[in-house]
Amino acid sequence: MSDKFDLIAELREDQGKGASRRLRHKGKVPAIIYGAGRPPRALVFDQNKVLHKLESESFYSSVLNIKVGDKTQAAILKDLQRHPAKHMIMHMDFQRIVDDVEIKMNVPLHFMNEEEAVGVKQGGGSVSRLMNDVEISCLPKHLPEYIEVDIAELELDAMLHLSDIKLPSGVEIPMLAQGPEHDHGIVSIHVIKAAPIEEDLAADGEVAEGDVPAGDVPADGDADEESSDD
Repeated sequence: MSDKFDLIAELREDQGKGASRRLRHKGKVPAIIYGAGRPPRALVFDQNKVLHKLESESFYSSVLNIKVGDKTQAAILKDLQRHPAKHMIMHMDFQRIVDDVEIKMNVPLHFMNEEEAVGVKQGGGSVSRLMNDVEISCLPKHLPEYIEVDIAELELDAMLHLSDIKLPSGVEIPMLAQGPEHDHGIVSIHVIKAAPIEEDLAADGEVAEGDVPAGDVPADGDADEESSDD
């Protein structure tokens, strides 16, 4: 069972892009909570407190207690929009949960014993992670913070798939129910070969030192224009 995090929220009355922009300027994060057969509600959180919570990996795959006044609602984070350049959260989406209804959630994969893996220690290969998280379905009480994948026995040129994951009790991977073709690889071990370096140019394509191919000669004024754009 994952940890629980407390988040303090306020109800948000103003709607629209302009209102959201004003909230962000005040150090707030606009958000919405929906689900559990109830209408969506607009919320607002403190930006700094949210950023602090996001430093924990388990926040993204945990049950969150959202407090509004004297009421508390259990929820999970479904979407997070970050500013492309600033250390700022633009918007958050939460889904209400109830104890007897299954939820779908992406949880991190923690690969164990990478350096001790047979394919690494004996075969000289390198571990290639093909997935960093996986979507699971379970009741809220069974939601894991992460899932461990032990690759100690993984040999060179071998691969583990979704079906190889040892899931906690009460947890399933919905993708596996779609058929064998959806049993994707999650981690493999291979020898990484460096690409050969060609020291000599082919005779028909060789260019003498100091010569510049005609197509590479800039037209008059081009060099100056490129410099002025920087």
